[in-house]
Amino acid sequence: MHISSLNGDFSCGSFGDEAKRFVDFLTDCGFSYWQVLPFCMVDECNSPYKSYSTFGGNPYFVDLNVLYKKGLLTKEELCTQRQQTPYSCEYVRLYHTRFDILKKASKRVSESERKKIEDFISADSYLLDLCRFMNLKSANNEKPWYEFTSFETDDETLFMWKFIQYEFFTQWAEIKKYANDRGVKIIGDIPMYVALDSCDVWSNKSLFMIDDDNKPTGVAGVPPDYFSADGQLWGNPLYNWDEMKKDGYKFWRDRLGHALTLFDGVRIDHFRGIESYWCVPGCAKTAREGKWLKGPGMELIKKLKEVAKDKLIIAEDLGDITEDVVKLVSDSGFPGMRVFQFAFLSDSDNPHLPHNYINNCVAYSGTHDNNTLLGYLWEMDGETRKRMLRYCGYESADWTQGLSSVIRTIFASSAGLTIFPIQDLLGYGSDTRLNIPGKADGNWQYRVTAEQLRSIDKNKYRELNSLYKRI
Repeated sequence: MHISSLNGDFSCGSFGDEAKRFVDFLTDCGFSYWQVLPFCMVDECNSPYKSYSTFGGNPYFVDLNVLYKKGLLTKEELCTQRQQTPYSCEYVRLYHTRFDILKKASKRVSESERKKIEDFISADSYLLDLCRFMNLKSANNEKPWYEFTSFETDDETLFMWKFIQYEFFTQWAEIKKYANDRGVKIIGDIPMYVALDSCDVWSNKSLFMIDDDNKPTGVAGVPPDYFSADGQLWGNPLYNWDEMKKDGYKFWRDRLGHALTLFDGVRIDHFRGIESYWCVPGCAKTAREGKWLKGPGMELIKKLKEVAKDKLIIAEDLGDITEDVVKLVSDSGFPGMRVFQFAFLSDSDNPHLPHNYINNCVAYSGTHDNNTLLGYLWEMDGETRKRMLRYCGYESADWTQGLSSVIRTIFASSAGLTIFPIQDLLGYGSDTRLNIPGKADGNWQYRVTAEQLRSIDKNKYRELNSLYKRI
């Protein structure tokens, strides 16, 4: 459940009381982990995997009610931000109205509070870079950094960004403490790559495959696969691993260290890119034109383990996986991922079948990139669906009632940790899917309502967690 998918009153889930109520829901069900997506700002397609900063926080998550209670917003201003629908994120509305209201709030901060905010941002060079970067983007009509012509700063806009980041991190700290105090740990997510138009690249150009004209010579993607016949052309600039090696991969160590101040553990997205990565020429039209190149491998992993210590690190080892990737995951000691929806793509005895799960893995009914479990069953051919449900001990002719058997099968597996998207606990179909990889529009919008959460049988999940020793 990403923060954006939480219920609330202001067009997008936030760090408001709805987050605390979701923690209460988890504890009532006997769940002890809550996994979220990246906390950084979203791109023009509303994806949190391509952001202006890997260190900064999403302004839409700042709870407006907190600002109202602080006296920084009036009741009338708060009312202008109320959503038109509770069922999806209103990204267009947020983009056009949210920053104006946050700027108004920032102008009303007291002098003592302003000093606290300035000190907070000054203590983190990455956040300071982000605020300066976003200020320059504003001065250049939101153009990408490689098209900047104006370098004049606006003090009010600069402080607005400092204010937003301060509120983001302080509000989240309260939510995380609330969760931890109730026995719930938070799992975050680190995207493998950063966006070309980001302060990460703007302030660290030598660490990326960027030429003297500020154009990427190699961009990220994946070859043709289950999701896309042409592969996926992500477009993120690839890392200059040789340059990163010179300072002991400081950028990556700082990324992980930052994430572990926000979360109790993290999933490293596209982990296989550390072993080898699909390098697509910067001028290519599709990902088909790429080739595999070797990544830093265990050399980087050792540096990350020094930062992580005993914290949970999940290796997202999905996609085109080779023996070398399998070995790297094994050597790292990090748990890999198992996804039930990948278990029946063929008749082979593959590692995503629950009887093959090892304890040191994290098992999912599906991820944010998959269809919902019901949608997956609906789109299956009849014979495969029958075989899959039979595997889960369900043989009734009415397959629509088989979801509980699938969920129980995952619970009963030997996987050390099992995770379910909220849509699967609700039994919802593909109209609530969060993301379709390779599709630009219509993703990342799903939201749950308070009424829907209340409809879930909490006793059922508490019993499953208790029965399979997962509490």
